[in-house]
Amino acid sequence: MSYVERLVCSKCGTAYEPEESPVMCRKRDFGRLDVEYDYEAVSAKLTRASLRSRAPRDVWRYEELLPVRQKFAVKLGEGNTPLIHAKRLGEKLGIGNLYLKDETRNPTASFKDRAMAVGIAKAVELGKKDVAIASSGNAAASLAAYSAAAGIRCHAFVPDDAAIGKIAQLMLYGAAILRCRQEKEGEDATVQAMLEAVEESGYYPCPSFGPFNPYQVEGPKTISFELHEQHEWAEIDWIFVPTGSGCLLTGVWKGLQDLRGVGLVRSYPRLVSVQPKGNQALTKAINMHLRFDQIVPEAYPKSVASGLLDPFPWDGDSALTGVEKTRGAGVSVDDPAIVQAVKDLAACEGVFAEPSGAAGVAGLTKLLEEGVVEKGDTSVVLVTGSGLKEPDKVMSMFSQMP
Repeated sequence: MSYVERLVCSKCGTAYEPEESPVMCRKRDFGRLDVEYDYEAVSAKLTRASLRSRAPRDVWRYEELLPVRQKFAVKLGEGNTPLIHAKRLGEKLGIGNLYLKDETRNPTASFKDRAMAVGIAKAVELGKKDVAIASSGNAAASLAAYSAAAGIRCHAFVPDDAAIGKIAQLMLYGAAILRCRQEKEGEDATVQAMLEAVEESGYYPCPSFGPFNPYQVEGPKTISFELHEQHEWAEIDWIFVPTGSGCLLTGVWKGLQDLRGVGLVRSYPRLVSVQPKGNQALTKAINMHLRFDQIVPEAYPKSVASGLLDPFPWDGDSALTGVEKTRGAGVSVDDPAIVQAVKDLAACEGVFAEPSGAAGVAGLTKLLEEGVVEKGDTSVVLVTGSGLKEPDKVMSMFSQMP
């Protein structure tokens, strides 16, 4: 049984019945199709008591709040990542209630597996044979893995400087890879190439950007479900989210709304969008109280955190709303702070993160120093991707090889 009531374009308001299975708004206005659920019906099935007896512990344990039935899923073990009480790192930062949601434990070593598990399940339901993605690397590697397991051909459009670790994954999973170079300021060449392929060849688009696939956005929201359940429904003050396009922040925000909609939580944690200084268009919009249509994309994004360099924040509208509604914040961090966060996560907690995955720790450190986050607050930092994705960058952090 599906509990989806309708999908509504975030830009023009056009509503679609779930049976239509739309992927993009027919007006092609780049509005995200937000999935709406029958909260009353879901709340009768999805309760704290029912969750205690559910197994297995994965993304699909929250099936009532997902847009596709798990019978279509290709399961690789996505979800159920640990919520680590980071005592040693917390001691270094001077706080006692610091937790890490370690998304490096997903099948392809990033949170993107949550998104692509749901996106590919929908592709299976629709009988698609070819899928396409625009990605800096992690999402493409994830989609390629799930496509391989489903017997679907994956076409990956990636930046010309994509990390070798991510390219290696794509090659092994059998994806067709096309490198794209940014030619114009603020333009995402990978997205343009993907859209052309979708238009010309009829591929099913599944990037981790909401306007081009509404189903994959629903996967990352299970992070919100899990961390509240793992924290035994106790209050959480802050969630720090490494942010590029805004899709992860959108998913986390959607998850919080769903939890409140079905009565599992009463209040929202404060959401923090963390961006590198080399790509901080969304952070500037948050701090300057700009509307989404006033955002000026970074001309040529650059940072050690390559996974956060989407030139345009495709899901920035929802990200802005999430930060505003939760009374959260936007923070930008420089590369030295991100590199230090990578080292601190490894040295203090044994968590090996790529720079993009560690950015949340740098954001927390900065807001602690500024007094925005108080010492007694409970903070959850999302660690979004493994350091094994970019071993060259990790080795560059040391002055000499052993």
